Amino acid sequence: MQVILLERVPKLGDMGEEVRVRDGFARNFLLPQGKALRANDANRTRFEAQRADLEERNKERRAQAEALSKRVAGKTFVAIRQAGQTGQLYGSVSTRDIVEVLASDGFRVERRQVDMSVPIKAIGLHEISLVLHPEVIVPVTINVARSNDEAERQAAGEDVLAPEVYADDEDEEEFEDAAEATEETTEEQPEEQL
Repeated sequence: MQVILLERVPKLGDMGEEVRVRDGFARNFLLPQGKALRANDANRTRFEAQRADLEERNKERRAQAEALSKRVAGKTFVAIRQAGQTGQLYGSVSTRDIVEVLASDGFRVERRQVDMSVPIKAIGLHEISLVLHPEVIVPVTINVARSNDEAERQAAGEDVLAPEVYADDEDEEEFEDAAEATEETTEEQPEEQL
């Protein structure tokens, strides 16, 4: 199906371009969302009449998205979840959870603006993209941890899944002395002859 784009669509084209897309994509996504019109003579004249209004509205939405992107860019948001000892989450962190985490910090975004191919299923630092406008995409970091203390340690670069080893210096010295004594006694003993 040939359509006229009413706004920029990633990997497809810019506003005003006529592109050929699959019928289902046009009928189920582009046309209902108001992102395109069927390419025919009546719609071409309608688009040209509305072009100035569409460009002005696009410019306003882009300005709002850029203002939000400046406030959000480079920030790290913390999501506290339950997880096992291996770091595997008992659930997952989905787009809905990320929207809630951003809202708790005062940033309002919609679920469709969170670009995640798969849900987050392990603790750690995960970078995702927010598509605030087709022309404004900003990366943010989601710090998934079991507690606020663990989130701070992860943010500092510590591996929270590494096993903790507590060794006293005295115990280590005693072990080294015992190893040296064993080596000395084995060197002093002559080998038995048969």
